[in-house]
Amino acid sequence: QVQLVESGGGLVQAGDSLGLSCVASGRTFATRPMGWFRQAPGKEREYVASISWSGGSTDYADSVKGRFTISRDNPKNTGYLQMLTLKPEDTAIYYCAAGRNYGGYLERVQSGYDYWGQGTQVTVSS
Repeated sequence: QVQLVESGGGLVQAGDSLGLSCVASGRTFATRPMGWFRQAPGKEREYVASISWSGGSTDYADSVKGRFTISRDNPKNTGYLQMLTLKPEDTAIYYCAAGRNYGGYLERVQSGYDYWGQGTQVTVSS
């Protein structure tokens, strides 16, 4: 099994920045694409961003493009999501996910990921 643990969530004001971390256990993190999803109250879990296992490719949902940056540090088994100019509509539980081992595509759907973290709450007030 692969375990993922998110951290860095909190309560911030609109326009603020916040960085999330995803620490992975095991040795396969470096060979799996990583994604971030979020789920707001009363809404379906939605795609946020993803990054290839090599870190050479990234993809973002339109709602966060230009504001969020996904990155990873494989020697540290850690993925990141840097969020800038946060909006109230960014309020959600944010989940880190690991995709298929050696997967070559950046998936935007939940079924494209094999493992999930427990989530970290991000609340943006106005």
